[in-house]
Amino acid sequence: MPKVSSVIVPYATYLRVYEPLAAFPEPERSHWARYARRERRPSYQDELRRSLADLLPTPPIPVPVHESGDAFVLDVEGVLCVCPWRTRLRGWQALEGLSGELPRTVLDAVLPPLVRGQAAQDYERWLARNPDARPWIRTATWQVPLNWFVLVSDAEREYTKGAGDAEGEPPVLRYRTPMVQARRRVARALRTLRDTIDEGPLVDGLVDVGRWLEEFHPRSLVELDYGGLVHTLPAGALEDDRSAADVAEGIDALRRGDGSAAGEAYARLVERWRSVRDRRSAN
Repeated sequence: MPKVSSVIVPYATYLRVYEPLAAFPEPERSHWARYARRERRPSYQDELRRSLADLLPTPPIPVPVHESGDAFVLDVEGVLCVCPWRTRLRGWQALEGLSGELPRTVLDAVLPPLVRGQAAQDYERWLARNPDARPWIRTATWQVPLNWFVLVSDAEREYTKGAGDAEGEPPVLRYRTPMVQARRRVARALRTLRDTIDEGPLVDGLVDVGRWLEEFHPRSLVELDYGGLVHTLPAGALEDDRSAADVAEGIDALRRGDGSAAGEAYARLVERWRSVRDRRSAN
């Protein structure tokens, strides 16, 4: 692998679904079975580097010309589970959301209108042939959406400190939970939120992610991965990060009618993520 692969690309977080191999139709199932036997498979950093490299040509390539044949693979208690990258589909979907995130002048400089228009037409034609398509991965930059934390529990938190140097393994902070647990938590949280607060971004986001989860096999695994965001936070902040616990505590407090405790949990979340938002503004 080229030396450039040692460069860490920030600052994305991921929500992934790993489906059992049996959930995939042929010939895709056989492809993933062969793929899983490879000795070396690319990481999430490799995935992100490839997408960024496509923006360097003139004109840039906002969406890969061909769909990726790569995936993340896990062995879950002897069951092979696969999370396809689907970078082409995710590229189209990300492109749709850019207009709401970047000023028009910046967007036109990065991706000229002609390039965006052609990509939108390609997506429309592709979607007509693949109306049921959905990604196995959701991505967020400079944040972990609060509704993602609803899917997991603090007991499922996995933190690896890493080697602490540029050449060693980076820190890892992630949660993994069975699909049935994630769906149950979404349903319970929605009941509580709808009974106690007005409709808003948290409820809307939770409805959206809940509908997405329903698209997958019930024996799937859901993973919330801090990804490159770990490089924006000091080691002590990562070790002390209990955002999933704070979200669960806040929802439980609302369920009990304890607005004060819910406010305290929310205040901890705001304070914890303020430094990340500040870094995003600085960039």
